Amino acid sequence: MTNHSPLTLLVTATLFIFASLSLQAQQNLTAKEIVKMADENMRGKTSVADIDIQIIRPTWKREMNMKAWSKGDDFSMILVKSPAKEKGTAFLKRKKEVWNWIPSIERTIKLPPSMMSQSWMGTDFTNDDLVKEASAVEDYDHSLLGLENLRTKETYKIEMVPKPDAAIVWEKVIVWIDTLDFLQLKAEFYDEDGELVNVMNTEDIKILGGRKVTSKIEMLPVDKPGYKTLIIYRDIVFDKEIEDNFFTTRNMKQLK
Repeated sequence: MTNHSPLTLLVTATLFIFASLSLQAQQNLTAKEIVKMADENMRGKTSVADIDIQIIRPTWKREMNMKAWSKGDDFSMILVKSPAKEKGTAFLKRKKEVWNWIPSIERTIKLPPSMMSQSWMGTDFTNDDLVKEASAVEDYDHSLLGLENLRTKETYKIEMVPKPDAAIVWEKVIVWIDTLDFLQLKAEFYDEDGELVNVMNTEDIKILGGRKVTSKIEMLPVDKPGYKTLIIYRDIVFDKEIEDNFFTTRNMKQLK
């Protein structure tokens, strides 16, 4: 029979109380609130980001650089800065409308919802992943599946199912969000047959723009070995004032 000292019993009891209080605090958050906190953590009121993209294939690798602006859920702009062939290409989101400026043919094209699930400029990300026509908070119903350890961190495991009127290709998305810093660490994307299509991992937690963020995002298509796309945040400025009229089709053509 094992004898426990009073000190050991006190420490054990204290840890149990703290664990119970922590679990109680977690249970007070809804799945939607957790997703919203994670979304706002990477977005801020506004953001301006310098981003590198690496498209990796079994026999070749391609790199791009872009600048991205966002304001809340309603506005975002992406400008491709390199390579030279795509330089000046821009994407604009205004509420639920998405536009693409192609300087080589001097045309502005409005992207229909059906194109949001297609590849963004040859990457493993979709147009929606980058331009974010769909809102992770408003366009899905959220269910908390429980807590799960992932890469030494405790995470909320949350199932996101698109609302019936949302133009989203996925049957469901499962996300893992760190319980301490509310950083999304992983996401799995399932098609209408319930088959896993893409896995997204985030890593390299850094302080950028005064916030703790995951600075590297990796997208892996599960049925294409050797395929992946990396998004690497070089710099982010949060909460700098950006007027709504910055996000216009006219301004897309003038970005530098």
